[in-house]
Amino acid sequence: MNSTATSHENAGKWWIALASLLLVCSLLVGVMIGPAGPAWWRVPLELINRLPFFSIHSGLTDTDWSIVWQIRAPRVVLAALVGSTLSIAGASYQGVFRNPLVDPYLLGVAAGAGLGATIVITVNRSGTSTWWIDPLPLAAFIGGLIAVLATYLVGTTGKGERSSTSLVLSGVAVTSLATAAQTFLLQRNSDVVRQVYSWILGRLSSATWGDVRLVIPYVVLSTIALLLHRRLLDVLRVGDDEASALGVNVSRVRLVVVIAATLGTASVVAVSGLIGFVGIIVPHAVRLIVGTSYRVVLPVSLLFGAAFLILADIPGRVLDNPAETPIGVVTAFLGAPFFLLILRARKTAQ
Repeated sequence: MNSTATSHENAGKWWIALASLLLVCSLLVGVMIGPAGPAWWRVPLELINRLPFFSIHSGLTDTDWSIVWQIRAPRVVLAALVGSTLSIAGASYQGVFRNPLVDPYLLGVAAGAGLGATIVITVNRSGTSTWWIDPLPLAAFIGGLIAVLATYLVGTTGKGERSSTSLVLSGVAVTSLATAAQTFLLQRNSDVVRQVYSWILGRLSSATWGDVRLVIPYVVLSTIALLLHRRLLDVLRVGDDEASALGVNVSRVRLVVVIAATLGTASVVAVSGLIGFVGIIVPHAVRLIVGTSYRVVLPVSLLFGAAFLILADIPGRVLDNPAETPIGVVTAFLGAPFFLLILRARKTAQ
């Protein structure tokens, strides 16, 4: 028994190391490639040149470096933060609801964020604002949190308990309500439809270091909370009654995990828009590779998710130059066939 546990733990460490290496390579590739700027092979030379005790002539001008550091780098870092957060949030949701096909938007955070963004775009058609902060990500963030809060309140049973089934059904109801409200606004403000759908399809093209600084506290807090609960998610796999018999406060664990996952998801959605399928395909693919233990699934999903979204963003940048393909479209092209394959495999296995 101890030998088997040690073997699984060692395998988990190797997968985490491999995922970390993939993320580093993805970060490097992400800053090397772009529709404008220096040749890709000059960027690694300049990065080495900027290390202490190294001096290499890369041939980059100040303008070239500004493109790399002020345009490419924040976009790559934000993609990593968004991908990692959606992936670990998706894996955590799948753990508390014991369903590998749920995603971080299950409880209505996406619909709430979309409604918040639509309200701001509708009110602020001109694109000018006297606010001291950008109201769009703020409204999307608050909208996502309010939607999940409503889901949790509606999902309370008569005894004050919240089962996974009642939460899922409440999430469907809240999502439908928020979507209906958003549709109502768009029908009466057709001139902003293009702006709203541009946001809904996901956007990393306007990423700045300010966006990174804005979301990173929430991402770090959410990630730490979820990783600290990964062993308890393993216990929940046996069922609520069995986990309670083992001394686990199931309601508390579910509440903390849902709050942490929602906080992270709402924060990244606020700056990136709605990027679908990441929270499904990455955790599910990781589970197929490394096994079902959340002690390994969560950290590997975190790293693989970051690398996945960085690499998925590259085609959108370069294939339709000078225009861009929204990142949400790229992830849908990749995720939809994967999702159908999963459903087909599950149906065949039954």
